[in-house]
Amino acid sequence: MKKSFLRAALAVMLGGCVMFSSCIGSFGVSNKLLSWNGTLGSKFVNELVFFAFWVLPVYEITMLADILVVNTIEFWTGDNPVADNVAPQKVNGANGDEYTIQQTQNGYHIEKEGEAVATDLIFNEQEQSWNVQTSDGEVYPLFKYNSDKEVVMYLPNGEEMTVDLSKEGVMAFRNAVINNVAMR
Repeated sequence: MKKSFLRAALAVMLGGCVMFSSCIGSFGVSNKLLSWNGTLGSKFVNELVFFAFWVLPVYEITMLADILVVNTIEFWTGDNPVADNVAPQKVNGANGDEYTIQQTQNGYHIEKEGEAVATDLIFNEQEQSWNVQTSDGEVYPLFKYNSDKEVVMYLPNGEEMTVDLSKEGVMAFRNAVINNVAMR
């Protein structure tokens, strides 16, 4: 009697472990973006890019893609669909639109499904700058390295701001962006 009760209790415990465990996923898209940000330079450049991507809702889009698509696929199939970021990845936007993101040699190509409009995030090695290029060929600068101690950040209104890669410089840029966005 004792042996059968012990076996039944053990079976119930093991079954509960399997049935009630959760899988929140690895957040592959978001982690890849954060890892890429970590390769850009000093911690101050990383903070500037992090803040710029927060203002431009890049992080919000990658989190949404992870939550709604990538982690769900990973949960049901057991495979992470963005483990090798060579093939184009499809993600859904907040309003249900589908986007295709393709890693390129010098950045990322982003297309909205069903439209001929595309956006490219491009790193210009010669100028040491990150830029956004629209499908009609217009290029908008995000930021440019001046040295290992400062960058030129481009505000939403088109003005340039030289930012020291220090805590004070990052805070000054953050305040300038917040004030610039608030004035719109």
